Amino acid sequence: MCLRGAICALLILFSPALAQADWKLVWADEFDGPANHPPDPSKWGYDLGHGRNGWGNQELENYTNSVQNVFLDGTGHLVIRALKDGEGYTSGRIKTLGKFAATYGKIEARIKIPYGTGVWPAFWMLGADIETAGWPNCGEIDIMENIGREPSTVHGSVHGPGYSGAHPITGTYSLPKGRSLSDDFHVFAVVWTEGSIQFLIDDEPYEEATPASVPGKRWVFDKPFFLLMNLAIGGNWPGPPDTSTKFPLEMIVDYVRVYQAQ
Repeated sequence: MCLRGAICALLILFSPALAQADWKLVWADEFDGPANHPPDPSKWGYDLGHGRNGWGNQELENYTNSVQNVFLDGTGHLVIRALKDGEGYTSGRIKTLGKFAATYGKIEARIKIPYGTGVWPAFWMLGADIETAGWPNCGEIDIMENIGREPSTVHGSVHGPGYSGAHPITGTYSLPKGRSLSDDFHVFAVVWTEGSIQFLIDDEPYEEATPASVPGKRWVFDKPFFLLMNLAIGGNWPGPPDTSTKFPLEMIVDYVRVYQAQ
């Protein structure tokens, strides 16, 4: 969820067996709780404000911790809602930094994303050493990104030193028959082992990144990473909303689950 320009797709061979391992659940949020309450503060914190240079992407939203933007719906879902606020926008960006991090495993979320020009939902991970290593040396794993002009397509990417911003290791998957990701919930996941990150949608692998994907560059994905979810508006990659984009927009999350191989 960092700088984007032209996106280059690199699809490499992967092992379907990785996605079929036996898994033990080690962390989850099912988002049970009363309606209009914030998510569990023992699990999630917030990124707030406009961020430096629009979070590095020229994004337009102001992230808040208001229950107008991030809240439980009372039926087992988390809602991240983007609102038009005068000439600007408010939305939400939550993270497990300082509360939970994982090294390897299967990390997944069942999400229904919104549709609209200039909309940029994401489920992703950053190296827990970001405050000392900085970005992109900390590493970034984008489990799910979508932009409004590509309603059928999910992007999965990794960023690291020398392969970041507009030049990540990245792949895409498009739903068949022109179906839109916003029509229903989908499970977005990575299966992450030492030296491999495999990307899946609805248990179907579509990309794998390995150290061989970045010859001569440093692989930075064998250490703890924390989770993030957000709904960005605008930015270099999706561009701004237009008159066809109808607010409010909602990213609805059924669950987030982290498993370790047994």
